[in-house]
Amino acid sequence: MTGFLRGSATAMITPFTADGINFDCFEKMIEYQIDGGTDALVVLGTTGEPPTMSEAEKRALMQFAAAKVQRRAKLIFGTGGNDTQKAVEMTKIATGLGADGILAVTPYYNKCTQNGIVEYYKAVCDATSLPVICYNVPGRTGVNILPATMEKIADIPNMAGIKEASGNMQQVLETARRIRGKCDLHSGEDALNLPILAAGGTAVISVVANIVPKQIKRLVGDVLSGKLAAANEINDVLLPLIDACFSEVNPIPVKAAMNALGFDAGIPRPPLTPIEPEHLRTLKTAMQNIGLEVTA
Repeated sequence: MTGFLRGSATAMITPFTADGINFDCFEKMIEYQIDGGTDALVVLGTTGEPPTMSEAEKRALMQFAAAKVQRRAKLIFGTGGNDTQKAVEMTKIATGLGADGILAVTPYYNKCTQNGIVEYYKAVCDATSLPVICYNVPGRTGVNILPATMEKIADIPNMAGIKEASGNMQQVLETARRIRGKCDLHSGEDALNLPILAAGGTAVISVVANIVPKQIKRLVGDVLSGKLAAANEINDVLLPLIDACFSEVNPIPVKAAMNALGFDAGIPRPPLTPIEPEHLRTLKTAMQNIGLEVTA
């Protein structure tokens, strides 16, 4: 299926306290995104740190997001994992808690075959009537959705697209060629947002949009409307910030950036660690250089 996601989606961080989720901060971040014109919020994607969260926390976060967003933006809940049965169960839970769509990362660690990837997505899609977006990020999972495999996955009726974060533009272009007209292509890598959109992508699922939702929204809009010169101007400004946001493993830098903007985002859960001082200095400088006010 095509047409589910178009525009700018933010891969939301999950703000933590020592005792659990900081729901007050999460609500402020939701409003920040909606005020910035974000089209969709992705909750419990990689940036949200779901591997370190309990099932009760995941349920509570999804329920809270649905209650606060109130259809002002699309809500996409991450449900994927390395156990197909658990992914199916989480997909059913997310469907019942008010999701508009599902994001399912490829199975990680197990390193299944390409046929295994197809069967996994068939199972997830069978568990819901909602649109499903698969997420290809081999650098984290050890599994890569090859273009020929994505062509098969695209035939699943409620498969809505692929979030591509392989970092391989040749592969992205071949995937785009094979799925065009069947399901949509989305950028899952901020540094490649512009070229992936130019190759026919319909949306970005962005980490950096946590910090600058308006600018990411404008970048996407300019590319989709054919204003490539304007899009390049925005991209040129954002690239140093994007680089700084991936100076360490995501979401370490973006959480630090949100703290610097005045949000009480906390720090990542172990085994992730707080940002290194030199990377924090670079990050704050990049933020200041685009006009953001940051804490000292």
